[in-house]
Amino acid sequence: MRFTFAGLAAALTLACAMSGSAFAQATGAYTPPRTTEGKPDLQGIWSSATATPMERTKGYPLVISRAQADEIEGGTLFNQRIKTQASYVDPNEGAPEKGKPLPPVGNYDVAYTDPGSQVTSIGGELRSSWVVWPEDGKIPALTEAGRKLRDSSPRVIGTGYDNPEERGLGERCVLLSGGPPLRSGLYNNNVQIVQTPQSVMLMVEMVHDVRVARMNGQHRSDGIQTWMGDPVARWDGDTLVIETNNMHLDQRTDRIVLSPRGTITERFTRISDRQILYQFEINDLETYTSVWRGETALNRLDRPMYEYACHEGNYGLYNILLGGRENDLRGVSNAGDTNRTE
Repeated sequence: MRFTFAGLAAALTLACAMSGSAFAQATGAYTPPRTTEGKPDLQGIWSSATATPMERTKGYPLVISRAQADEIEGGTLFNQRIKTQASYVDPNEGAPEKGKPLPPVGNYDVAYTDPGSQVTSIGGELRSSWVVWPEDGKIPALTEAGRKLRDSSPRVIGTGYDNPEERGLGERCVLLSGGPPLRSGLYNNNVQIVQTPQSVMLMVEMVHDVRVARMNGQHRSDGIQTWMGDPVARWDGDTLVIETNNMHLDQRTDRIVLSPRGTITERFTRISDRQILYQFEINDLETYTSVWRGETALNRLDRPMYEYACHEGNYGLYNILLGGRENDLRGVSNAGDTNRTE
């Protein structure tokens, strides 16, 4: 069923200027299926895979033509590799030569990746970015306090070889893409939603991160910061709203810079049998120069998710730190600085 979002940027501008509304409201003739409690049924497995980037490339409007979508899709590394790698995996290749430089053995083969080959289509509208506000489709600049918070991350101030905390959360198998907000990455861009009258669960396939939002609950007041934050949920008409705060410091500086007082609000609205409109707002004027918002489509999958077994923390992390200790024994210095990102 066609769902029209024409004029979204203008609507957002007007809403922000006149009423402070966080999101453009999804309206249309679609009637969603409902649970036994009478709420829209969002349950199932959905994919956020897309060739649409988070931030907009200069020169594109938010809503784009098919020709512009072809340009974006053709420029993605994934689609280029699909065209050039005729044989993804050769089962007869055998073991790699000892000491042979990497790649190709060390790279992800294109057959093992699935970032999304097509731009986001929301009810038929093709999109050039997730970010819909600010109007230029760019994430706002960090404030001075935001830059200090970002630079306080152990990943930045350490050498990268002294402590586990200096490595990324995904590399440590702590979490990777559970959000909030949901994102689109190299592969496994799938999320399962389960609803009960008391709570709603979101489990992403990547590192099987699980969030459980309490329906009509209150945020915890003990100040404890948790992985993926402290989410509470409510219904706004037929839209599920999840508000999250109290996110763990390491996560706040690993993906999205967020102060302890910042909030992330997500909205889930069924707009067809095959799509959920997913919207989010980052509201933290301590770290960003303005509020920013994004949206995409979650597309229904008719197949199950599989266990994602993360082993980087078992082997890769150990070997990285072991290499660091070997450098210590040899007197090799690995000085870190504020520009280190890996």
